[in-house]
Amino acid sequence: MKDYMAPMEGITNYIYRNAYHQFYHPMDKYFTPFISAKPNKRLSFKEINEVSPETNQGLRVVPQILTNCAEDFMQTARILNEEYGHREVNLNLGCPSGTVTAKGKGAGFLGEPEKLEVFLDKIFAGLDMEISVKTRIGTDYEDDWPRLLKIYEKYPMKELIIHPRIQKDYYKNKPRLSAFREAQERLKVPLCYNGDLFTPRDYEEFTAEFPRTETFMYGRGLIADPGLVTAIRTGSAPGKKVLRAFHDKIYGDYQELLSGERNVLFRMKELWNYMAPTFTHYEKYAKKIKKTQHLREYESAVDCLFQEQELMV
Repeated sequence: MKDYMAPMEGITNYIYRNAYHQFYHPMDKYFTPFISAKPNKRLSFKEINEVSPETNQGLRVVPQILTNCAEDFMQTARILNEEYGHREVNLNLGCPSGTVTAKGKGAGFLGEPEKLEVFLDKIFAGLDMEISVKTRIGTDYEDDWPRLLKIYEKYPMKELIIHPRIQKDYYKNKPRLSAFREAQERLKVPLCYNGDLFTPRDYEEFTAEFPRTETFMYGRGLIADPGLVTAIRTGSAPGKKVLRAFHDKIYGDYQELLSGERNVLFRMKELWNYMAPTFTHYEKYAKKIKKTQHLREYESAVDCLFQEQELMV
């Protein structure tokens, strides 16, 4: 079995990945939040930190690229390969954000299958690299999926990561598991499942229905409960003490990296949006953390939560 960390903008950056790798069951691959490919692309300081071997020591990191232009994709992929040593890049065909899809990128690209096919023809012919794809199953209709599968089966992908929702679902409704089953039946490329794995029970129920699946990507469920994969693979939840050490590592690293209390608090509050509901009676503590304006207030609010409540996972 293989486990991957999903890319989540603003959360699963190199600070988070390194802390996770230190305290929890290591992932087989960590996918970066997407890098937007543009003409004459040069990586920003932030992007360099995301993909640099120096800031990701001991981690198998796969950069994800967002674009609908083959030339821009190839130029960015070559930079990642030649300057930072990455042999694999991932194409983002899954982002459902309206600001992305309105430009025909991410899941929005799925609505133009002819253009997508030309794009894939070019990048697979033009790059001597491993290319994986993260995809949804369509834009507005699940009926898009058979056409997309017909396209995908043409290419020697490293793997196809499937989040079986359409773009307009965002993260609502249930994953459309019949679409994942259809992909297993039709495609020969390695597949990875992504979607609504929040608890070990979710994992067990999914693998009972899809026993051939060997690769899993975890997103929102892992951010809410960083011990999720540890519990799945070892049968034992890491607990509150490990979560506190994990939190403190991220918090300390952000204080070293970012200037100003506000920037540190913004990052930490994003994490607590996911993590707080895993504690008993969390509501008043989450509200207090959200209202903090200074690090000392934040530390006090977090101390109270850890001291007075227990993890439910």
